[in-house]
Amino acid sequence: MSSDQAQPTPTDLPVTLADVEEAARLIEGQVVHTPFLPAPSLSRLTGADVWVKFENQQYVNSFKERGALTRLLDLSDEERARGVIAMSAGNHAQAVAYHASRLGIPATIVMPTTTPHVKVAATRSFGATVVLAGETIADAQETVERLISERGLVLVHPYDDKRIIAGQGTIGLEILDKNAELDTIIVPIGGGGLISGIAVAVKAKAPEIEIIGVEAALYPSMYAELHGEEARCGGNTLAEGIAVKNVGKLTRKITQALVDDVVLVEEAAIERAVNAFLALQKTVAEGAGAAGLAAILQHPERFRGKRVGLVLCGGNIDPRLLASIIVRELAREGRMVAIRMGIPDRPGVLGEISTLIGEMDGNVVEVAHHRLFLDVPAKGAMLDVTMETRDNDHADEIIRALEGRGYKVDRLDAAETAD
Repeated sequence: MSSDQAQPTPTDLPVTLADVEEAARLIEGQVVHTPFLPAPSLSRLTGADVWVKFENQQYVNSFKERGALTRLLDLSDEERARGVIAMSAGNHAQAVAYHASRLGIPATIVMPTTTPHVKVAATRSFGATVVLAGETIADAQETVERLISERGLVLVHPYDDKRIIAGQGTIGLEILDKNAELDTIIVPIGGGGLISGIAVAVKAKAPEIEIIGVEAALYPSMYAELHGEEARCGGNTLAEGIAVKNVGKLTRKITQALVDDVVLVEEAAIERAVNAFLALQKTVAEGAGAAGLAAILQHPERFRGKRVGLVLCGGNIDPRLLASIIVRELAREGRMVAIRMGIPDRPGVLGEISTLIGEMDGNVVEVAHHRLFLDVPAKGAMLDVTMETRDNDHADEIIRALEGRGYKVDRLDAAETAD
């Protein structure tokens, strides 16, 4: 990362290639050696030669297992007996709970009271004691500190820990083992543990490969740190897994030394990327997991023609949210279209409209009559029709045909159809 300040050399960094290689030996056979594969469909979409590291195929569907297990295996017998504690609202919680259970280590996970029930239940299912405290991670931290003081529990930090960083860096080693001819690797950034570990491994073995971090624009924590700006974080982001207001001290130092750049992505790009992974790659990505692809979609010229590795870091997304994203993307592509038209309130009109849409290869999905709108004549009705079409051009053809029959047609956006 370019800066006016003197940069630390790799020998000054808190985590080394040797640390990452040791972590790889420790966790061998205990986490999934996830595939790193070319993605031709995503390549056609973006203009880059895209390869994907499928960390959503870990047992808890997230890369977090690597760092959590590395840290747990580093505990002394006395520390194991005391038990561990972690603070997380999602993937880190499940990773610590799962591997602690496997290793017979008592685990306490502190989660905000606002954590979705499905995540709380999943964490408990791995045998961890879940403590709900505060509305945010910052609030939960006070409870963590109290429990550490009272019970002598060992903290397993989600990102700012040497062993955690080294464990996440094993992804970088696996990527290089599969394909060392990459131009760029794009890595999501939350607290910075993932990109720090990958950067340590990759820059030590293939320094010519560009490492690019990506953050949600609503949570530009590392970007602000590296550019000497105030981080203005807040808002609802689809990439809640990287919605971190404070990066780590260790991760900041490593990122500043080894990462070439950090880019920000807007919510629309993240949403589009989640859908692209599902529709084109037939795999599930949570918002954070899709952030790397979102970076290419938002900044296509920067990556066009390059061989780019993406780290799909997690696939834990609420099914209802995923369903909403799919429908919204269909609407953007013109494959699901809602129209509103004023019609005479007489028999046969609805049949005429449905027949016309069908003859033009449209498929009516939903119909709603509105007779009580004050701007509708007493002998008329307002008709809302939602239909499937091939694309926007096809939708426009159907609308023109309806207008040719004398109907006034308005195309609705998603917000209007929700009214």
